[in-house]
Amino acid sequence: MWINDSQRLLLEHFDIIHDSPSQLYHSALPFCPSSSWLHECYSSELSQEAKVVKGLSAEWGMCSRTTVLKHIPYFLSYWNNTVAVGCENRDILILDAITGSQTAVLSGHTDKVRSVTFSSDGTSLVSGSDDKTVKLWDVQTGGVVRTLHGHTGGVSSVSISADHTTIASGSYDKTIRLWDIQKGECCQIIEHQQWVNCVRFSPTNPQCLISVSDETVQQWDINGHKVVPTYDGYHIAFSPDGTQFILCAEDYATVHNTNSGLIVTKLHMAYTSIASCFSPDHKLVAVAAAFYIYVWDITGSDPHPVKTIGHTNNITSLAFSSPSTLISAGWDKSVKFWQISALSTGPILTDLNSTPLTLAPTRSTALKPKNELIIPSDLPDGVIQTWGILTGLHKGSLQILAQDPHQRNTQLIDNKLILVWYADEKINIWDAEKGELLQTINVPGGSVKYLWISGDGTKVFCVYEESIQAWDIQTGEVVGRMRAQDVDFKAQGGMVAGERMKFEGIEGSKIWAIVWEPKSGHYRGWDFGIPGSPPVLFSSGEGSPSRLHLNDNKMWEIEMSRMKDIVTGKVVVQLPVRFWKAFYAQWDGHYLVVNLRSKKVVILDFSNVSL
Repeated sequence: MWINDSQRLLLEHFDIIHDSPSQLYHSALPFCPSSSWLHECYSSELSQEAKVVKGLSAEWGMCSRTTVLKHIPYFLSYWNNTVAVGCENRDILILDAITGSQTAVLSGHTDKVRSVTFSSDGTSLVSGSDDKTVKLWDVQTGGVVRTLHGHTGGVSSVSISADHTTIASGSYDKTIRLWDIQKGECCQIIEHQQWVNCVRFSPTNPQCLISVSDETVQQWDINGHKVVPTYDGYHIAFSPDGTQFILCAEDYATVHNTNSGLIVTKLHMAYTSIASCFSPDHKLVAVAAAFYIYVWDITGSDPHPVKTIGHTNNITSLAFSSPSTLISAGWDKSVKFWQISALSTGPILTDLNSTPLTLAPTRSTALKPKNELIIPSDLPDGVIQTWGILTGLHKGSLQILAQDPHQRNTQLIDNKLILVWYADEKINIWDAEKGELLQTINVPGGSVKYLWISGDGTKVFCVYEESIQAWDIQTGEVVGRMRAQDVDFKAQGGMVAGERMKFEGIEGSKIWAIVWEPKSGHYRGWDFGIPGSPPVLFSSGEGSPSRLHLNDNKMWEIEMSRMKDIVTGKVVVQLPVRFWKAFYAQWDGHYLVVNLRSKKVVILDFSNVSL
């Protein structure tokens, strides 16, 4: 038991322990599951460390390791404890499949790397990129063996034949090109009606090729001749022995016999399936659909789901590294390593591997004096819930006069719990304790996407599709407005008017938002707190704001999910892997309350910690 617990501790907190070993006591051991040997052994020795009041898992989760990347991983391939990841930033990252740590970077493409695949013997790696090229890499040296030119559009998918003689590449130029590896020449071009989404050689037959284009799956021989039958689907994956393949479709996936083409089994899910793979022993099938990964045991006549797991954004690629270990990549800029047991036949898990405070969906919380937490539900019922932080028990509910409020936020202002919600083109400001409506602000024209009280409690921010407006919470008067067309975006990164915005964070009277370009997003920050002047643009950059101040000497680093001391630069607490993407944090000097993107809350008690 202690060996398994120690291994899981090291894997889940690998980055923390590697970068700052002393954080083992602050950010690793306190988060060990309550039933683990480590928790029982060390909890008495951690009396001076942060205590997890709510959010501690009872058991180790299925995700044993999360590797957080700086860029979106588009595709991954596995071979012999090595993972190759094609990324948005033109690089191919090489990860150790056991620790998840980065061991090498292959650079050479000049645009996004859409696809990577190892040869069956692991000596070569093939990649396809939006730079319209295919590259063959020597895995041992990390050098480029060949660069193949010829496509007139980005390369979306690559595959290498079982005998290592031919590379197939599918492209947005509506063609598949077959390349002679020895000569470095294109030996065949196969035309399609639409761009090629996926191309695969059979793992056992170098003469068999399957492509996916315009939701149609077609088979080809090495000479470019079409072979019947034709199937419908978005993605295809072969079993390791080539006897079966999976087709992804609208809200299901089908497993087929390769020789006959007949459906062996049909697997249903809630969303459109986008990626799939077989386990090495052919017993399990993993299918990605939106944020979720469905894992099925297909050994019996009635296949059953083993687990449902997932990311915090859409999944891009999957691969089994062993019969019980699955690797996934997603738009949340992470690669996750999952421990899966085919013996687990319990109820489907529809959430990530953590058990924080279970709530209705919420976007905000409020710390109240006397150790209470106020949580407004985002559901249409208009209920505010009160929880005792020390006990973790629900203390009561308060109904507000709101009919289907679309946006809601709450904050303590002068020790009064103030709630705002938007409905029927009005912002309603409510004193929750008195049960009184303090203010109603008319907001004509356009629906509000986000509604937030400013960090200093003086304003209400409304974020629309293309603008941000602020009202004084006491008087209801407009105190500032920012419109996309009012900002010289060309001077701030080549942007044009009419962009869409997504709320990201608030600090005092400052607000950040992601402003979407046709190809990417840049964040902007505006200060609405300067009297007599319009909102001042004070920050700009790619991605999202990296930090928010909690008070005069503490800040919350969003991307790293950790609290740091501003003066010393030291990490005060680092949330572990299962709490990544904890985007909104509140700090009162004793308690740290963190809203997760999974719409749950983690509470840490620092009352016995010397900071």
